[in-house]
Amino acid sequence: MGKTFQSISPELRAWIAGQKIFFVSTAPLSATGHVNCSPKGGDTFRVLGEREVAYADLTGSGIETAAHLQENGRIVVMFCAFEGGPKIVRFHGRGEVIYPNDPRFALLALQFPAQMGLRSIIRIEVSRISDSCGYAVPYYDFVCERDALDHWAEKKGDEGLALYRAEKNQQSIDGLAGYRPR
Repeated sequence: MGKTFQSISPELRAWIAGQKIFFVSTAPLSATGHVNCSPKGGDTFRVLGEREVAYADLTGSGIETAAHLQENGRIVVMFCAFEGGPKIVRFHGRGEVIYPNDPRFALLALQFPAQMGLRSIIRIEVSRISDSCGYAVPYYDFVCERDALDHWAEKKGDEGLALYRAEKNQQSIDGLAGYRPR
């Protein structure tokens, strides 16, 4: 059933490009800390190399992924087929948060469409690539992308987004350091 792969093949890369949603999971080191799982969508995921991926981290109400990565780097990204043949793909690895002040940010940001709400880029060195059957995952029909986050970010503007991040993204629900713009 499930297989592991040495690299992200062109076929796997094409399959990933066709997926409309992916899930990101991280956890703090503390045994009493909260595990986080976040759904992501839109045109925000890129395969950068055979064992390197990244996604555009858009401003949101939480900062769990960034806080966990800054603490320990552990991350798993899961893609799940909701149409076509059944398939689940997971990328386990070490992630890092790349903020706009990082010299690598500008070059990585070119990989994605411009988005006002871009908070950081999450870059992942993939240590394990695996798939599994997905036989029990139901079919779902994609209707369209949501544009609510884009409208929200545009309404806030650059200054409003900075204030929002300063108020809402400074620490995780477990008190770990969150957004670090400088």
